[in-house]
Amino acid sequence: MAPAEDDISIDEKRVYAGSAGRTDAYVATGTGIVRVSLSADKVGAFDMVARDPARDVAVLARGDGRDLVAAATPGGLSVAPVGDDPAFEAVDDEPAVAVSATASRDGALLVAREDGAIERVELEGDESMLGPTTRLGSVADPRAVDGALVAGAEGVFRVGEDGLTDVGLDDARDVAGSGMPLAATGAGLYWLGNGWMTVREAAADAVAADGDGHAMAVVDGDLLVHSGGGGEWGDETWEPADLPVDETAVALGYGPGVSVAVTEAGTLCVDAGDGWRHQVVGVRDVAGVALAVVE
Repeated sequence: MAPAEDDISIDEKRVYAGSAGRTDAYVATGTGIVRVSLSADKVGAFDMVARDPARDVAVLARGDGRDLVAAATPGGLSVAPVGDDPAFEAVDDEPAVAVSATASRDGALLVAREDGAIERVELEGDESMLGPTTRLGSVADPRAVDGALVAGAEGVFRVGEDGLTDVGLDDARDVAGSGMPLAATGAGLYWLGNGWMTVREAAADAVAADGDGHAMAVVDGDLLVHSGGGGEWGDETWEPADLPVDETAVALGYGPGVSVAVTEAGTLCVDAGDGWRHQVVGVRDVAGVALAVVE
């Protein structure tokens, strides 16, 4: 394994973050939520900010208040303000498996429940006051939500104002709803053109996009990266990426100018355009990652 972070000290990383701005990566794991401070591709301090198991995590940007990080847990939905000392508080007690900011409504989350219910949950106030909750429908064995898409055992569903629409495929394991709709399924990686178009036929387990033409996916254990492609999304526009560790990525995310991949062994890898750097954060059972701008 390559030396982590090119021997950059934690103090040096903190100084760098102070001048270049900071983004926090929240990693959902079976033992809690780990927050990792990033500044471009420099990895700084990391700590456990919640000690209850988390199945997914998402960041809710709010123009009229502090941004929130939300976690889907076996005990329900919990949220915390983005910042130096996030304290997660439960807002309900219905077991949740996935969470995302909604694509069409500010201050709202899309939540997939353990029983298959898909809900739009609105948060009010400066912290974590539970607002109106709308049940949009249900899917069998939901696995992931992102923007206006839901991945489940019976395929991909699109979220509308009043309900869910089945948009096809089968055994959907992950979706990306920012920009070009993408789906990772047991049969392959797909993009939505004139129907679902195949990128690659092999088991795909994770996908993420930044809404600006960039995307990543894990297909047959390999990390693939899409960087522009002139508006095209076929197989030729994706290239394999070599992480600095011989580990399989299981959670993918984007922040301003950075790509993040977290491996099944608990290594966080970050790329700001000059290649991947990494830091072992010492967690297992990684289930998701979300990035929040702090300063």
